[in-house]
Amino acid sequence: MSKTRFSNAVNIQNKKARFEYEFIDKYVAGIVLRGTEIKSIKEGLASLQEAYCFVSNGELFIKGMHISVYAQGGVYNHEPLRERKLLLNKREIEKIQSKSDEKGLTLIPLRLFINPRGYAKMEIALARGKKIHDKRSSIKDKDVKRELERNRY
Repeated sequence: MSKTRFSNAVNIQNKKARFEYEFIDKYVAGIVLRGTEIKSIKEGLASLQEAYCFVSNGELFIKGMHISVYAQGGVYNHEPLRERKLLLNKREIEKIQSKSDEKGLTLIPLRLFINPRGYAKMEIALARGKKIHDKRSSIKDKDVKRELERNRY
């Protein structure tokens, strides 16, 4: 196997989330993976576009995250859309659950990355959905910023 194929510089982002949601709190959680899943992630073959997080029985899970099947996996390959457990402290999970229940907030994944020790980590956020006028102002701010950058050079 080639050592250049697997990269620890993985940074898979959910770009749509920054447009659709206003972030309240951010957390970094570990993620429980099977053998071929980490290899696919290190190749950059994962997507967070349709994913969301939820708390069940005091544990945090992510659903809808797509990790492509590993090409050399054979019979040991994983299911691409299975539920995966996220690892956080019990206190943090209880805090997240109480906030999301009382205020109508949701938990969304922001990015998937590999830390310096080689473990897959996920940045998740407690977020509130933006209204249409908030989205318009985000677009307007982005256009103004782009125009300033263009005129600067």
